[in-house]
Amino acid sequence: MGGWNQSQAHAQYVSHIVDSNQNIQAAMETARFYKPTFTGCDVLIENRLPANARAELEAKGHVITLHNGYSDTFGGGQAVMRDFAAGVNYGASDPRKDGAAVPELPLPGGAQ
Repeated sequence: MGGWNQSQAHAQYVSHIVDSNQNIQAAMETARFYKPTFTGCDVLIENRLPANARAELEAKGHVITLHNGYSDTFGGGQAVMRDFAAGVNYGASDPRKDGAAVPELPLPGGAQ
């Protein structure tokens, strides 16, 4: 992921974790929006964003272009988060792109 969408997608992802208390996989899957220009009221939105939120944006003058499902227009990524207290790593993989979060079994005897 790069270009105009990168900072927007990253901000949305972090907001879903910090502000909405989502786990990293849920945050990765949450519907995204993307403002492709500095000017105008154009905004691209995945159609999974609630209809009432889309209606509120349109009422404020935004011109919405809907994208179906998990559109790769909105980037994609993988993430790992460490819970140091529990000693657990969590993985997430974006359904918009290829990849997978694959668990790694602990080594015998607890070796690192």
